[in-house]
Formats: sequence, C-alpha cells, structure tokens
Amino acid sequence: MNKQETYEQLLQQIAALIEGETDETSVLANVSAALHEAFAQFFWTGFYLVRQNELRLGPFQGTVACMHIQHGRGVCGTAWAEALTQVVPDVEQFPGHIACSSLSRSEIVVPIMNNAHHVVGVLDIDSKELATFDDTDRHYLERLCAMLTAVLYA
Repeated sequence: MNKQETYEQLLQQIAALIEGETDETSVLANVSAALHEAFAQFFWTGFYLVRQNELRLGPFQGTVACMHIQHGRGVCGTAWAEALTQVVPDVEQFPGHIACSSLSRSEIVVPIMNNAHHVVGVLDIDSKELATFDDTDRHYLERLCAMLTAVLYA
C-alpha cells in the first residue's frame, strides 16, 4: 500500500473507532496509537492541548516528551500561533526549534480547531528521517484533525 492508500484506510478505521465517543483522553490516546502503528517512520506521535495559555502534553506514543510549550515557540507553538499546519523537512533549520529529543529530524504539526476556529490543541508527529512529511501527510492529517473537531470540539 502506498502512503495515500494507508491514510485512506486509516481514516476509515479511526472514524469508526471514535464515532460517538466524547472522552478527549480516550479518543486522542487511541488516535495517536493508530497513527503510530500505521506508519513505521513515525518516531513520536501525539497531541499537545491548550491549557492555561500554553500547550500541555496530551496522549502520545513514543519516548518521553516536553510537557509545556509556549505560544509561538518551536514547531508546535508556531502551529498554534499561526493556526496553520507546519511541515518541517529538517528541524535543525526551523528557527527556535525545541529539541525534546535529539533523534527527531523532521516534523509535522497540525492545529486542531474547535467550531469557533480557535486552536484547542495540535497533532505533533516526528520522524528520525529528514523530509518524511509532505503534502499528502498534510492533507490527510488535516482531515483527521477535522474529524476530531467534529467528535470532540463541536
């Protein structure tokens, strides 16, 4: 299966998995696990949630991570501040990158919005390889985050 086919199948599985669920922690934990298992090149897969004017570590799969990220700092804080997906082919080239793990080489961060179009969290995925993420990842992960909005943040 190519990447697009994997995402298509995965989004169908996740939609069935989270349908009718309302517990944020449970939904995000299962979504991070499903994503992490589907793509072997994902080194770290998880969520940061906006809490008390910062991003706080939420459910994830991978090694230990930063627990607090300030608005506008690093890739996650930038995605939150700009409310735009950040695709970073080489984290060493991203101004202000926060190195939670020295093994992370590329990253994608997708903001999660509520229905009022406020960022309520971000989906953060890291890879040990350079240039892992592209427009295909952006497209499908933005669709996934829209699904999360419909289930959890409507």
